[in-house]
Amino acid sequence: MSESVVLPALGESVTEGTVTRWLKKVGETVAVDEPLVEVSTDKVDTEIPSPVAGVIEQILVQEDETVQVGAVLVIIGDGSGSSAAPAAPVVEAVAEVAAPAPVVEAPAAPVVAPVVAAPVVSAPVVSAPVVSAPVVSAPIVTAPVVLAPVAVTPAAPVSDAGYVTPLVRKLAQESGIDLTQVAGTGVGGRIRKDDILNASVATTPAVAASAPAAAYVPGEASPLRGTTEPMSRLRKVLAERAVASMVSTAQLTTVVEVDVTKIAQLRQKVQSAFVAKSGGKLNFMPFFALAAAEALRVHPKLNATIDGENIVYHASENISFAVDTEKGLLTPVIRDAASLNIMEIAQQIADKAARTRANQLKPDELGGGTFTLTNTGSRGALFDTPVVFLPQVAILGTGVVTKRAAVVTDANGQDAISIRSMVYLALSYDHRLVDGADASRFLVDVKARLEEANFDSVLGL
Repeated sequence: MSESVVLPALGESVTEGTVTRWLKKVGETVAVDEPLVEVSTDKVDTEIPSPVAGVIEQILVQEDETVQVGAVLVIIGDGSGSSAAPAAPVVEAVAEVAAPAPVVEAPAAPVVAPVVAAPVVSAPVVSAPVVSAPVVSAPIVTAPVVLAPVAVTPAAPVSDAGYVTPLVRKLAQESGIDLTQVAGTGVGGRIRKDDILNASVATTPAVAASAPAAAYVPGEASPLRGTTEPMSRLRKVLAERAVASMVSTAQLTTVVEVDVTKIAQLRQKVQSAFVAKSGGKLNFMPFFALAAAEALRVHPKLNATIDGENIVYHASENISFAVDTEKGLLTPVIRDAASLNIMEIAQQIADKAARTRANQLKPDELGGGTFTLTNTGSRGALFDTPVVFLPQVAILGTGVVTKRAAVVTDANGQDAISIRSMVYLALSYDHRLVDGADASRFLVDVKARLEEANFDSVLGL
């Protein structure tokens, strides 16, 4: 009675596997749960145990061959018919051919000539009776020639030591490891995944030493070093307002992480059309401003001021945005931001930022803000804890948008690792009016709006 052993499923998303090494050979016995074969997939490198006990009758998939899950790998039987050694059938064949004498008469002369030229000396390796047989018998000489490769190549341990699985080979390539320089610790000296990882750690210092970085060139020293100068009026005002705000308010910061991959893809898709129509590039800032303005309409506490013992909820969302100038930080205002589209916000940001740095802003363009947006990521910062300036009660800092590995969940609920464009949003707020729950609800709404990235209807194109 024979049973088929198939390639089992080795993971939810694994559909195929590569046989890397057979641990049993034809004719050998195997017990239940005894390791039978090593299989490599794109996610795992493992041994498959035998589900039954018996004798290996037939191996259907060779080493380094890839098959689908469910494919038959090997036939295991009860051993009947497999007890004779492989040499027995050959001897029987020789006996059958050697018996009839007419073999010499049947073939033509061209058949006899090659047989005489064959290496007759190797015949005794098979058995003594073969030597005594007529040299002119082609079948007798052919039988030992067939057996010769089998007798000469029982070097399985050497081939095992030199073979590496596709998974190990890929890992070695990614790590820059020369497989010929790695000593394997697996069965028969075979190189395994741990050997590559250990070799990678061991060679890292050597690689760094063999390729030294260019000499560090320090930045040019500022001419202000060792000097004294009076504070500008703007710096005095900023200092006074910062201290007054920190003394008069109870400030804290809440941070969320946002996946803006869809916005990055949208920007790439419409960038050329946006530049052609607006004259400027489309970056992330307009999306942050619009998402914040829309959320302020739903969460008015963050778009309010404290007037004595009263709370004043503003009727419009006037977004101040921070501009770094040589004189200091200034915050021009985008009025009624929630009613604008992406292109209008982008144009106002570009125009007012340029005029701020050129000292061309009108006084009323710097006043009337109800909420502030500061792009702390413009210089590479992940996030910070921005200071709320009175009379406002909240300020949103946007960190640098950077690509990194993140867990994503598909429509079927399956998790996977993917390269995503991620950003941190940090909301500082006055705890006298805004509670942590208020801040979190606001940030969650902003996060959802940005991750959904449904801005096509408000691009302004």
